[in-house]
Amino acid sequence: MKILTISDEVCPALYDFYTPGKLDEYDLIISCGDLKPSYLSFLVTMTHVPLLYVHGNHDTRYEKNPPEGCDCIEDKLVVYRGLRILGLGGSPSYNGGAHQYTESQMRWRIFKLWWKIRKHGGVDIVVSHAPLAGVGDGDDFAHRGFHEFLRFVDKYHPKYWLHGHVHLNYGIDKTRVREYNGTKVINTCERYVLEIPQEEIPTTSKKGDIDYGQYLGR
Repeated sequence: MKILTISDEVCPALYDFYTPGKLDEYDLIISCGDLKPSYLSFLVTMTHVPLLYVHGNHDTRYEKNPPEGCDCIEDKLVVYRGLRILGLGGSPSYNGGAHQYTESQMRWRIFKLWWKIRKHGGVDIVVSHAPLAGVGDGDDFAHRGFHEFLRFVDKYHPKYWLHGHVHLNYGIDKTRVREYNGTKVINTCERYVLEIPQEEIPTTSKKGDIDYGQYLGR
């Protein structure tokens, strides 16, 4: 499966200089936040695959102007073609704004998802805006990661963790892909293409798990 992951910065090649067919190779698009809704709506209009998203700390405009045709997976576990995908958007709280959370608030959000994770036998991909603490996060207060995300990985061991929030031009370290306790942690700033071999996609899904519409209430 080939997944286009995006966050934080609009990719000119996919928007201003878009040409028909550029999105045909992808099976799914995932946004890790802080992208204008018109950009997400444009992308989903130009393809025949779903676009899943979580909120970034600057996505307050989504409340009045959500990305049309896209699906928010905040605090949800959805299954798409066998992949179990969980959404935990927002950033650590730094000025009390929307889509900002303390560690205890994030712990509570994660706790409320335990039954869904257990029901589906785990999770393959976590989609967040903020990174894991100490794993590709920033040095400044606003761009630190969540310690609760480290505990999540230690407990549930997802194969992939996708995040944004830390722009690659913030510092000299432009490493996109890191690893923590067996989980591949990927910074999706602007765009990153994630290819998952078919053999890594669970084959033990329950009946109905590949019905994407069922899990999004369609």
